[in-house]
Amino acid sequence: MNSAVEPVRAVGRAPLMRVRSASAPAPGREVNEDVVFRFGSLVGVLDGATVPEGFDTGCVHGPEWYVRHLAARIGLAEAARPTASLMSNLAAAILAVRADHGGDCDLDHPGTPSSTVCLLREGGDQADYLVLCDSPLVLDAGGRISVVSDDRLDRAMADLRETVAAVPAGAMADRMTRFRRAVGLQRERMNKTHGYWVAAADPDAAYHAVTGTVPLHGPGALRRAALLSDGASSAVEQFGLVDWPGLLDLLSTEGPGALIDQVRTAERDLADRLRRHKSVDDASVVLCEFGPGRSGA
Repeated sequence: MNSAVEPVRAVGRAPLMRVRSASAPAPGREVNEDVVFRFGSLVGVLDGATVPEGFDTGCVHGPEWYVRHLAARIGLAEAARPTASLMSNLAAAILAVRADHGGDCDLDHPGTPSSTVCLLREGGDQADYLVLCDSPLVLDAGGRISVVSDDRLDRAMADLRETVAAVPAGAMADRMTRFRRAVGLQRERMNKTHGYWVAAADPDAAYHAVTGTVPLHGPGALRRAALLSDGASSAVEQFGLVDWPGLLDLLSTEGPGALIDQVRTAERDLADRLRRHKSVDDASVVLCEFGPGRSGA
């Protein structure tokens, strides 16, 4: 498990932003298809889409390559245009990674590498955020806990399950055949108006993200924020180990690594609560805590 504690002295009137993070591959796997990163005042979590065994992608690169290139390109976009919107910089990053692929990849293939995106950027008087696909952001602003999520993939998957279930059993006799059918239908709905949106090869996806701002001063000021891959948010959304306020409290007191440890235990002991096809998943957490600036921080 990779973890980090990074106090950041914010510029100008902004409060001190303390960043702690942890990221771990799924048990039994050496490759982590998640990435956590910080570039100055920007923090992010990317969760690459695992390619099911036996499926083509039209690409010589995998999810791990994609998320690392996308993270780097987001950082470069932010450095070049620090006042641009997160949507605009994400679009620029997706376009740049498209060029990084080179000429050996079919970027119009429905299985082309893709990733969720969760970003938070401190901007002096406010923090900007962006959520694309199922990596949620949990905010504690003015003592009120809220969750920024993009549930279009969940809605698309619910529709797909109904579609697959409606097919006569004789047409798809075994579980694997049904699974392959569901994956094929999911790919057809990626980055489509009535489907779901994710970072892949089409920069237009960035403009379908969920975005907003939170004040950093006053009674409604942001105190804490947690960026999560779905492998970490499963602590709440699937296993019910804690609620969202409890998750933030756990992260604040015991750190991001403790949350991942609890998820690993639940994946082993509470497998009946899983709603995903994978029994274990990569898990990543970034916790940002905001407070008064201090000299020497």
